[in-house]
Amino acid sequence: MSRFLFVVPPLVGHVNPLAAVAAELTARGHDVAWAGHAELLRRLLGPGARVHDCALPPTDLLHRPPELTGPAAFRFLWRDFFVPLADAMAPDVAAAVERERPDLVVADQHAVAGSLVAERLGVPCATSASTSAELVDPLAGLPKVAAWLTDLLTDLRRRIGDPAAAHDPRHPPAGVVAFTTRDLVGDVPLPAGVRLVGPAVTSRPPVGFPWDRLDPHRRAVLVSLGTANVDAGARFLREAVAALAARPHVQGVVADPGGVLGDVPGALVLPHVPQWDLLARCAAVVCHSGHNTVCESLWHGVPLVLAPIRDDQPVVAAQVVAAGAGVRVRFGRVTAAALGAALDAVLDPASGHLDAARALARSFRAAGGAPAAADHLVAVAARTPATA
Repeated sequence: MSRFLFVVPPLVGHVNPLAAVAAELTARGHDVAWAGHAELLRRLLGPGARVHDCALPPTDLLHRPPELTGPAAFRFLWRDFFVPLADAMAPDVAAAVERERPDLVVADQHAVAGSLVAERLGVPCATSASTSAELVDPLAGLPKVAAWLTDLLTDLRRRIGDPAAAHDPRHPPAGVVAFTTRDLVGDVPLPAGVRLVGPAVTSRPPVGFPWDRLDPHRRAVLVSLGTANVDAGARFLREAVAALAARPHVQGVVADPGGVLGDVPGALVLPHVPQWDLLARCAAVVCHSGHNTVCESLWHGVPLVLAPIRDDQPVVAAQVVAAGAGVRVRFGRVTAAALGAALDAVLDPASGHLDAARALARSFRAAGGAPAAADHLVAVAARTPATA
């Protein structure tokens, strides 16, 4: 049996896919430990997980001005979050590696400390891509931003990694496990060593929900902008509610973690919803194109209205639209009328969006998910012995 150390950032959407893989590995008798933000990991993984707590940078993580988008948002994300996070985590990741002696480190692509510390200590490392944006070179049309990021990662490597190494730490020699499929990514070149396994899903902690208030005579539509976009989402959520109100044949279920809406007649507005369980009863989803929400929706064969805000979201939205499973709207400028028209389109069976979403669901299941990822990581651990 093999020993694995999972290294993750303090971001729920980056932990959840690996949690499913770790559960699969543990069920097969392999040994799994974690390095990351202990409070979050214990909440997501349960008390039985073996967790090495990692320091966080002394900043308000991911608090970005809501108007910050495009290259400016990308620079902020790396300069002010991912790189300081790597510097802060590195000593604790190194201590976890020394204590656990893993056969393989599995690091989220954005927990760069995992990849860089592993290379410095001579331990094989594979990374996990919780979003497909890192696979399709989103900076291909932005050479100056790409060069800036390369310099940033090179400096980081000098501090916490092996300065003699030359590869992108997000794409280490042991490869990348990506929680998507070719049907969604599209016919684009992928970096060497990428294994597409489809979404990895697992059970979630229960969230209270008034199931008895779902109207069986109306089609449920989930509206969610995730938890990281509270500051930016108030206007969009109000337009969405207005679009839903004009369509009495649908019932909106709106996730409003910031409490900006108050009570909305005809809709269910809650700070948190049991998204995975709810999707099985939804006819459509309106969201910010976050990779996890998109993949969970498509896993259930549910078409989407996509309003990307920043980061990887425009890339993910473009993939869904190209696959025929959704309609994109402009987050910052969409009106209730335009949002309603997009919703009508994805709800119309004749539009083909439902058929496309169901086809992607079949591709996700065929890819194997967590069991396929576990198979791959066990094989990688067996063939890449440590050099130190």
